[in-house]
Amino acid sequence: MDNPRVLCLGEILFDCLADQLGLPLEQVQSWTPYPGGAPANVATALVKLGVPSGFIGCIGKDKSGDVLVNILHTSEVDITGVQRHPTAPSRAVYVVRSMSGDRTFAGFGDYDTSEFADTHLQADKLPEDLFVGADFLVLGTLGLAYPETGKAVYRALDLAQKHGVKVLLDVNWRPVFWKYPHLASGIIKQLFRQVDIIKLAREEAMWLFNTAEPGAIIRQLKNNDVNLAGVIITDGGSGCAYSFGGNEARIQAFSVPVVDTTGAGDSFVAGFIQQLLTCGFDAISDSSKMRQMVTYASAVGALTTTKPGAIAAQPKAAEVEAFLTK
Repeated sequence: MDNPRVLCLGEILFDCLADQLGLPLEQVQSWTPYPGGAPANVATALVKLGVPSGFIGCIGKDKSGDVLVNILHTSEVDITGVQRHPTAPSRAVYVVRSMSGDRTFAGFGDYDTSEFADTHLQADKLPEDLFVGADFLVLGTLGLAYPETGKAVYRALDLAQKHGVKVLLDVNWRPVFWKYPHLASGIIKQLFRQVDIIKLAREEAMWLFNTAEPGAIIRQLKNNDVNLAGVIITDGGSGCAYSFGGNEARIQAFSVPVVDTTGAGDSFVAGFIQQLLTCGFDAISDSSKMRQMVTYASAVGALTTTKPGAIAAQPKAAEVEAFLTK
């Protein structure tokens, strides 16, 4: 297996999707589990797009954990950075869905959010060798909700800086994961000085910056001495907007039959990173190449919504090319 060019740090879990659409949590009668978790989704999507990737995270030493590790292994994701916790369970999150397929995270069954294995990623066990040969580190923010994993996040950022690894932060705001949600915005904003690219959903941009204009966010951060390579804001069926090195544009979403939106943003991230690695990071200064790269990412995200689940629905590179050709 090739050394991973992209490292994805965070959680892998089971998304338990409601079988009955349009019902609140209390009325759902049955659930179907699908492997997911944003960083794991990005890792598996990258491999399908031809980019060697590695997953870093803590998984329970239970049957669910064995299944999740096997999924990563069979997906050809490097698992050198996987830690196993002897007692804490692997995470499962319950997801209710609207009639149109949009999802809402609804809780963790009988467990408190802080009881799962992914809250115990140990900083001193992160394999530095992985960072030596990597080009990108992809992070979410859910690990910041838990002290032990939070330390591992900052350790990973230090290793990325030491070895010249670019960092993409996908905010991935999920209040249900935070025991004290009111603390989240301040904690998340502390990361901005250590990343190169920020990807946000529109509602996350409004929450953190009170604007959904990427250029305005760049200027806000610059006024606070935070210099980013770029910001991307996704907005589901309304498309996305970005600002990179003065290149600002909006890309219309592809029209596809939506079955389940779980993992679409993660696939978008994977598609964009694949393009950055293909075209070179300097391509962000070329307006036509930026449009091409973001269009490709949008296609990867759109195709992921046409099937249920996140990992199982991800397209291969040939499927994306065929879709774009049409």
